[in-house]
Amino acid sequence: MLTTIPRRALAFLAALILAPAAPLAAQEAPVPEVVFTNVRVFDGTADALSGPTTVVVRGNVIAAIGPEAAPALPEATVIDGTGQTLMPGLIDNHVHMMFNSLSPAAMAAPDMSLEKVMQLSAAQSRAMLLRGFTAVRDVGGPSFMLKKLIDNGTVMGPRIWPSGPMISQTSGHADLRGPDEPSRRFSGRMSKAEEVWASVIADGRDEVLTAVRENLRMGASQIKIAAGGGTSSEYDPLDVTQYTLDEMKAAVDAASDWNTYVTVHAYHPKSVRRAIEAGVKVIEHGNLLDEDTLRLMAERGIWLSGQMLVDSTEAMDPKRREKRKPVIEGQRLVWPMAKRLGVKLAWGTDFLFEPELNAQQNAYILRLKPYFTPAELLKLVTSGNAELLALSGPRTPYEGRLGVVAEGALADLILVRGDPLADIDLIGDPAANFTVIMKDGKVVKGP
Repeated sequence: MLTTIPRRALAFLAALILAPAAPLAAQEAPVPEVVFTNVRVFDGTADALSGPTTVVVRGNVIAAIGPEAAPALPEATVIDGTGQTLMPGLIDNHVHMMFNSLSPAAMAAPDMSLEKVMQLSAAQSRAMLLRGFTAVRDVGGPSFMLKKLIDNGTVMGPRIWPSGPMISQTSGHADLRGPDEPSRRFSGRMSKAEEVWASVIADGRDEVLTAVRENLRMGASQIKIAAGGGTSSEYDPLDVTQYTLDEMKAAVDAASDWNTYVTVHAYHPKSVRRAIEAGVKVIEHGNLLDEDTLRLMAERGIWLSGQMLVDSTEAMDPKRREKRKPVIEGQRLVWPMAKRLGVKLAWGTDFLFEPELNAQQNAYILRLKPYFTPAELLKLVTSGNAELLALSGPRTPYEGRLGVVAEGALADLILVRGDPLADIDLIGDPAANFTVIMKDGKVVKGP
């Protein structure tokens, strides 16, 4: 049976999740209307920009689009777009909001706590929103409290689809124990990583069911489990397969009962095929997949949530750099092959324990330029990623349509200086080129 969360951590977590909305957010007078005039629209689905037009935002939705669109209220805020491009906010489908601001040394420090992680993550969350990322899918970590604070206006940041702590078998990708930490089954103690909800170690059908249900109870919009070896984990070789079919099915059954889905960390065909047999809907990474497995994914409508990582960074230790070599080589093959075979594709960054990478989030989109046209790339990081977010069904935490500029859609918008369809590199420098950023109908950067 899974051990309960330590009382101190549980009390802190409960206080954040159950707290009422911040008084500051309740007192803010919402801008009744914001009107973008003289803009050209990339709507998230088309291959070309619109002609000069007007977009009216009322409350948190797009109320009207067209040359004749006009505000209903005289006190509306009018933003002259001067011919710039209005497009949907960017979406990153693979983030770790609570751990993208921590180095491995910081994570292992004796004084590490949920409170300290929260402080660091709040700063990174604000910076992410100001890079134009208005929505993200968190696929591992205790982001429930951060989401709460963002949603009630205490912290600036993107909308979060939280998975909760990644669920892993003993010796799996999310078994983050140090060498001096024996198994909970033998010692009766949770590991330091489990105490801060970085991950949960669950073995056997019963423990997996408990772990999944606990995440769902805390507000997970989808479930993430580790199905194979990883490059940032110490104990599992890249080629191993993790979780038996029965254990994977347990996770899928529990998530399905809550009308949501399971996504898995997996690189190679064996782990991915087992996940598909278990009923998993999304594969994270998949860098070592072969053509037959990708074709199976296309036939079954299974999503591939991929990244395009750099070969190495200064922060990587030599062992990790060596371990990830086949993954780096594989990603250059998988992206074009998956696209050619018609696999449903999503994109994310997967920055984890390397805080210096966060500022490059936009630039990592551009690493896919060899495989996608500018229009395809912009669709991928807007409407395409939004389609994956919608897999959470009734567990989707925000009501409304994202990833598009359309009447009735949520008003998550970016005003870009120039035409990103003609010069996709514009999105790589948000500080210089994103003149206005709006989330949920509120201007967070701009006039």
